[in-house]
Amino acid sequence: MVTWFLDTSAAVIGLLIGSFVNVVIYRLPRGESLVRPGSHCPGCGGAVRAYDNVPLVSWVVLRGRCRTCHTRISARYPAVEAVTAALFVAATIRFGLVAEVGAYLVLFAALVALSMVDLDRHIVPRKIIYAAAVLTAPFLVAQVVVAGDPGRLADAAIAGAASFAVLGLVHVIRPEGMGFGDVRLAGLDGALLGFLGLGEAAVGLFLGVAAGAVVGVVLLALGRSAKTKLPFAPFLAVGTVAAVLVGPLLVRAWLG
Repeated sequence: MVTWFLDTSAAVIGLLIGSFVNVVIYRLPRGESLVRPGSHCPGCGGAVRAYDNVPLVSWVVLRGRCRTCHTRISARYPAVEAVTAALFVAATIRFGLVAEVGAYLVLFAALVALSMVDLDRHIVPRKIIYAAAVLTAPFLVAQVVVAGDPGRLADAAIAGAASFAVLGLVHVIRPEGMGFGDVRLAGLDGALLGFLGLGEAAVGLFLGVAAGAVVGVVLLALGRSAKTKLPFAPFLAVGTVAAVLVGPLLVRAWLG
């Protein structure tokens, strides 16, 4: 009963946070306020009523269109909400009701936002990365205080610095293929994974880089220009999420 309540609560919170993530994805790259004005239709500019702004449900009820002008609303909005909710539930199942789960909920929301912005604009906004770093830190510290294991913070610092250095070197060698935003993101991911274990940090970075490399090779084989920049944040996000959720299994598999 308690598990069901936690999972359901995580799903609801994930949907609400996913709705806010949509705001971040749309407004932050444009330099717009995340607070004002309130939600409005991009077609007619009309304010979205509260009952038309229920995550996932309203889009389905309105059949993906504005109630007033019938402008089509992208299916990406409910998709972002659903993915965020699914990640929140997965994190809750993985960690349970402990302090550190808050850090990974923040991380997952940030990764969804960064991935979508990178796909749209080929940028990885540092504001999102810095905000995630600030918001996750108190949860990690609280977990260390409760568990009495300060060594985990040292591992987080080591893994974050190492991940930052590895992709930083790639950026120096080939800046057109690896933006510095990706380097910052690798540092954040490495720190959060290092808190779980240095093995998880290594696996997460490896999966992200490997996924990006494989997709890049496939696109080149299909005729894509080698000079075209490939959004890398989504691959780092996939590797990080996998390492957070099933990191111990991946580490054991890697070590044979």
